[in-house]
Amino acid sequence: KGHIVTNYHVIASSTKNTPGSIKVKLQGMPPLSAKIVGYEPEKDIAVLKIPSSNLPTPIAIGSSNDLQVGQNVLAIGNPFGLDYTLTTGVVSALGRDVDGIGGRPIKGCIQSDAAINPGNSGGPLLDSRGRLIGVNMAIYSPSGASAGIGFSIPVDTVRRVVNQIIRYGRVVRPTLGINVADDKIVKSIEMQTRKELNGVLVVEVLPGSPAEKAGIKASALRSDGTIELGDLITAVNGEKVPTVEDLLSAIETRTEGEMVTVTIWRKCSKNAQETVAVSLTSSEKLKRGGAVTPAGKKSLSSVGSRGAWQ
Repeated sequence: KGHIVTNYHVIASSTKNTPGSIKVKLQGMPPLSAKIVGYEPEKDIAVLKIPSSNLPTPIAIGSSNDLQVGQNVLAIGNPFGLDYTLTTGVVSALGRDVDGIGGRPIKGCIQSDAAINPGNSGGPLLDSRGRLIGVNMAIYSPSGASAGIGFSIPVDTVRRVVNQIIRYGRVVRPTLGINVADDKIVKSIEMQTRKELNGVLVVEVLPGSPAEKAGIKASALRSDGTIELGDLITAVNGEKVPTVEDLLSAIETRTEGEMVTVTIWRKCSKNAQETVAVSLTSSEKLKRGGAVTPAGKKSLSSVGSRGAWQ
């Protein structure tokens, strides 16, 4: 239908420009004006749309969950402005975390040694059958040119994000309906209480949220200025979540309405461990945004720094 997938950083400077300012050139065709359908900076993915008449056959979509180190891959792009360049290599590693333009690491990236250079961004990484397995995103190089280490966003992630962008114009994330403390605050609490806390501290449970219905409790500010610690989330569906990023990743790969099991320590006590079932919703349905994010609650940060956690 004329949808074009690329990296967000490729079109970031054009997101506020007038319609028609972005051009897409397909092989053997004149440049076509494109409009931005939507984008997700945290996954470095953007979707454009061009007129849908007389377009070539869409690329075949593969899978990234069964890739193997050592299998052959091909990359297509325009390195240094050299159009339609093909390079080859192998998958050299899987599951890499690569810092994205949105400020969060993109998890599960594919590392390959196919030559990827400036101008390859947004191009496809293909398997030996020509199926899309990733979108080329970045290189690791002290010189800025290919050093045999390139990174691609896995196609399973791309497919999920692109489908939402096409449907909603943005990514609609599932949520528990909580706000959580920054990891640094939890580390501070560990030092003050001398308890090991490998999890994410709940500091707010949004009204009407799945978390509230499941009985998850937030930390509370007492009248004397001290803090009563709330629940510590330690796992989702049995997967440990020792940091905020781990929790975000564990939730965002789910779908709205999906039931997950959340392991919590009541009042941050290992001896009061419980597992509750939570049906995820979208932040759009909550009265306040409330996606699982580091808390902006200044009271918790300031009180925590004075050692008043209890």
